Amino acid sequence: MSVEIRPISTKRDIRRFVKFGNELYKDCENYCPPLFEDEVNIFDKKKNPAFDIAECQLFMAYREGKAVGRIAAIVNHRANEHWKIKKVRFGWIDFIDDMEVSKALLDAAAAWGKERGMEVLNGPVGFTDLDHEGLLIEGFEYLAPLASLYNYPYYEKHLEAYGLTKENDWIEIQMTPPADGKLPERVERLSKIVAERGHYKVAKIRNAKELTARFGYSYFDVIDECYKKLYNFQPLTQRQKEYYSKHYFSILNFDFVTLVVNEKDEIVGFGIGMPDISKAVKKCGGKLFPWGWIPVLRALKAKTIDTFDLLLIGVRPDLQGSGINSIIIADQFPYFIKYNIKTIETTSIMETNVKNQANWLMFPHKIHKRRRAYIKKI
Repeated sequence: MSVEIRPISTKRDIRRFVKFGNELYKDCENYCPPLFEDEVNIFDKKKNPAFDIAECQLFMAYREGKAVGRIAAIVNHRANEHWKIKKVRFGWIDFIDDMEVSKALLDAAAAWGKERGMEVLNGPVGFTDLDHEGLLIEGFEYLAPLASLYNYPYYEKHLEAYGLTKENDWIEIQMTPPADGKLPERVERLSKIVAERGHYKVAKIRNAKELTARFGYSYFDVIDECYKKLYNFQPLTQRQKEYYSKHYFSILNFDFVTLVVNEKDEIVGFGIGMPDISKAVKKCGGKLFPWGWIPVLRALKAKTIDTFDLLLIGVRPDLQGSGINSIIIADQFPYFIKYNIKTIETTSIMETNVKNQANWLMFPHKIHKRRRAYIKKI
């Protein structure tokens, strides 16, 4: 029976597009649904500032009137200009275990990209490198955090059968704080030496309002500088900085926001994390209303944290290797103990980014997940 590919455009269809993922994984214990309304808003041109520099087309696959797959095709013009490449991205790809379905979806994304002059197909990635990216190829037995993609193991064979090949891998590291509850002595010593010699200190901010009042959006400038050589980087626009600030900083526990500043009160390094809320999100099915916000808020405000997600860490490029990362770790560590954190998990780290990986290898650890982005000429 043939597969029908339908372009998606209406608000009703977009909600159906988002809902498909949850339906496909309804019996998967390690899948964490997205926050439903946030996911819908990603594809709202009026709400997501990525549409200022990118265009997107959603497709759904149907067989005999039943939804069997979905895909988003994206051209990020700002990123393509930065990397001097003509790339159409694909993301939000989900499908039943049927090669005809996956091929039809990828064909649709590739054809849409070629119509716009693109030469390569790349994914799974999002609008920007701050969106979910990378097909899970190892670590299916672990619960997916809200900040990461999850997919069935059969996806890998489908993408490879289509002729997509590896372009980039990320790893994720799972750690436990030392059993004695003490920061490794060499980290504590180094952090003090580096702070004294460089006249650095931690600017401990208590909330999002204070952060913006003191630093404006300059922390995103530092993020841009730190990540500009990383995979699929796109310099953030002012509207994107405001968007990410509003959507993410407002929910953070600022005990886990570390900003290292110099004598001029300029940010030179940062570390940001949050409690893992995937179990709470699973409990409410990704819907905050009418009552789903209660378990999510409890998880965000918990005084005891089972699993903690390290979201971002970076040091200004001209100061990398100076030891500022030790100041970040030394500031965060007492809170790991205060909140009785059992497990610490990084988000995706490029397999070639050994400097970032080295920040965490001092703790008891294991590499427990691997993700992959693929590419193909079209």
